[in-house]
Amino acid sequence: MSKACCGFGHREVFEDITERLDKAIQQAIEKECVYFYTGGMGEFDSLFSSAVRRAKKRYPNIKLICVKPYMTNEINKNHNHYSGLYYDDVIIPTELAGVHYKAAINKRNQWLVNKCDIIIGYIKRNYGGAFKALKYAEKQEKEVRVL
Repeated sequence: MSKACCGFGHREVFEDITERLDKAIQQAIEKECVYFYTGGMGEFDSLFSSAVRRAKKRYPNIKLICVKPYMTNEINKNHNHYSGLYYDDVIIPTELAGVHYKAAINKRNQWLVNKCDIIIGYIKRNYGGAFKALKYAEKQEKEVRVL
């Protein structure tokens, strides 16, 4: 059975984590992860996505899926960015329909944790969305790898 992996990290990354991310993605693939989910919202998400794209060169069967918390004009304006050029798919979970936009990111993060077997995290402070998501993952007894 195929497994899934996602990543959570801060909007800004102030160090080179490329090698650590590549290694974490490789380890997730070795543990049978095929689906890699990203929120596509900040610098960590961009670095995570780039690491998965690099891995796709060796493992073309893996999928990179962007999970948005709600529909935005950005998705419509940048259709080429989202439609297969950078991601294999873009989804907005139906479970988020009707969720107030201020709560939607947190709910999306919980959805990601619930969907995934392995969670890769990059946190440097003990607050914020990435921190909350990793704490939630630990409570759900998910395999969490902090870079």
